Amino acid sequence: MRKHWLLFTQTVTIALALLFIIHTLKPELLPTAARNGVVTLYENTAPAGALPATGLSIAAKKAMPSVVNIFTRTTVKTPVSPFMDDPRFRFFFGDQNDAEPQSNSSLGSGVIVSPDGFILTNQHVVEAADQIEVALADGRKARAHVIGSDPETDLAVIKIDLPGKLPAITFGHPETANVGDMVLAIGNPFGVGQTVTMGIISALKRNHLGLNTFESFIQTDAAINPGNSGGALVDINGNLIGINSAIYSPNGGSLGIGFAIPASTAKKTMEQIIQNGSVTRGWIGAAIQELTPELIESFKMADSNGVLITEVIHNSPAERAGIKTGDILISIDNNAINDWNSMLETVANLPPGNVVAVKVLRKGTAIVSQVKIGKRPKSRA
Repeated sequence: MRKHWLLFTQTVTIALALLFIIHTLKPELLPTAARNGVVTLYENTAPAGALPATGLSIAAKKAMPSVVNIFTRTTVKTPVSPFMDDPRFRFFFGDQNDAEPQSNSSLGSGVIVSPDGFILTNQHVVEAADQIEVALADGRKARAHVIGSDPETDLAVIKIDLPGKLPAITFGHPETANVGDMVLAIGNPFGVGQTVTMGIISALKRNHLGLNTFESFIQTDAAINPGNSGGALVDINGNLIGINSAIYSPNGGSLGIGFAIPASTAKKTMEQIIQNGSVTRGWIGAAIQELTPELIESFKMADSNGVLITEVIHNSPAERAGIKTGDILISIDNNAINDWNSMLETVANLPPGNVVAVKVLRKGTAIVSQVKIGKRPKSRA
């Protein structure tokens, strides 16, 4: 027994000695676990370029070349003295040099919509700009000029001239989008450079926000910050579904509530601006109010369909057709009207000069009038 024990101890001693020598002189011959002394690690040996791309990275790669950074410069006059507003002060000292020009700069984003250089952006990005410079994702820069703008949707079209075909974005179909769909916002937040953020569609057809006259926003929680205005909101296929326009934030930073103008609205507005330099909409000259339960009861209505006409502008198409204050507007051109937004959009989409049937309810009696659509007066920004 003692002989066997002595043989065992000698074998173990020799094995440990060999292991020590190998560990010291040839550690690469040992297994990974023995080398690091913790766990066996599995490391990817393929180069980074060989890794499969995800759907989102493919979408970003497709859309990013179409999104540009916009830098604007505006010259404003600032009074050299606060007393210049006092007429007595101006009488003694004159007003020929009462203001000094100062240059203000701002930034935003835009989306290339055609290979020949038309770019879609927000109206407030380029409003009153004396100089507009566009920086492409490939590093090229070019001066731009404004083709036209539409304050009522806060959209504008600018153009640059560069050789070759520019990377125009592919328009998607926001009308098929759903709450919960994943989206990417691409722009130039705070001027740091082109940035992609991810989120979902939080809500659709947001209105009554007081941002634009015509509102049907896509709400998203993808981070949108100052400088993102005019940038692209794209789906998981890299197709444009919205133009990032505004955020809800008390401090100017993203709180996960951003709003984008649907690409369908942007496309219609853009086409009119490119063709005519401005947007033409229909108008009948009537102000309305949505029906409340109290109004429905006072008018003894059987249902809540329609809106109350609160004002008819003198010599407007509505007045000439015999429509009166207090009528309940039921439909226009066979389109049901149930709220302020539906009435505004229905009338705006009608070409001026068209004659359409307008159905109202007056003292319980349905009346159909033929109204010749007028041209909507231009709105100030």
